[in-house]
Amino acid sequence: MKRLTAMLLAAVLTLVGCGQQGTRLSIATGGTTGVYYVYGGGLAKLISGGLDNVEATASATSASVDNIKLVTSGRADVAFSLADSAADAVQGKESFTSPQPVRALARIYDNYTQLAVTKNSGVKKVADLKGKRVSVGAPNSGTLVIAQRMLTAAGIDPSSGIKAQQLGINESVQALKDGTIDAFFWSGGVPTAGITDLTSTKKDVALVDTTDLLPALTQRYGQAYREITISGSAYGLPADVKTVGVANFLLVSDKMSDDLAHDLTKLLFDKKADLERVHPEAKNLDKQLAQQVTPVQLHPGAQRYFSGG
Repeated sequence: MKRLTAMLLAAVLTLVGCGQQGTRLSIATGGTTGVYYVYGGGLAKLISGGLDNVEATASATSASVDNIKLVTSGRADVAFSLADSAADAVQGKESFTSPQPVRALARIYDNYTQLAVTKNSGVKKVADLKGKRVSVGAPNSGTLVIAQRMLTAAGIDPSSGIKAQQLGINESVQALKDGTIDAFFWSGGVPTAGITDLTSTKKDVALVDTTDLLPALTQRYGQAYREITISGSAYGLPADVKTVGVANFLLVSDKMSDDLAHDLTKLLFDKKADLERVHPEAKNLDKQLAQQVTPVQLHPGAQRYFSGG
């Protein structure tokens, strides 16, 4: 009897142990009407269905800066981040007091700086925002980083030259609808659901060309920024709008195992068609471009995938 009990106990412990072998991943994304959240949710579903013993969930966050801090603190495993915020992280500057131990799985698509204004605001360029009520993005977001850099490049003190509010994309859209702000910055893929909602329900909305600031931005921050075009058809606008673009990275901790990093990167490209059905920005996944993550280092597991291993 004792022998049978011991055998049963050993079997139970083995089963429990097997249950504990599964890996749970948290993906830090962004606001719920932004591309990060939609893309991240689709990626989480594909990971859960495509990798053995791995379950993933996507969480809404303030985006880039917040996401990097979540990964380095162990509260998230995968993070979407703008390239400029990622560069600050590995160099230990701006929002980060020391170099952060993050690595990249891939460069995935470009973000568009979207400056939405009401047509009667008189805002034709970033410099026209002086004295206006402006949402500069949620705290600890990549949008806040680029908004403050743009305002400074336009000769506006971000803390005193505008009536600033730090709102996420959902709150910014609603505030512009309500008339409590004159403009807001948003850095995201195209189309962003919140912007689509805004342009389809409020007809006196325009997006502003920000490319006059590109020389000052590249002089100070390097080649993280480039000219990019928002298609007017993406939002039902009468014309295309030129703006400043910045790449997006998928980041992980340098402590992630090489095998897991390899498998996540492989799945990203193996399931590209499925991700395209989640959001059209997934069409921009490209194996050659994906490796361009300087100054962040590729995770060794991701590098093994790109090298054909």
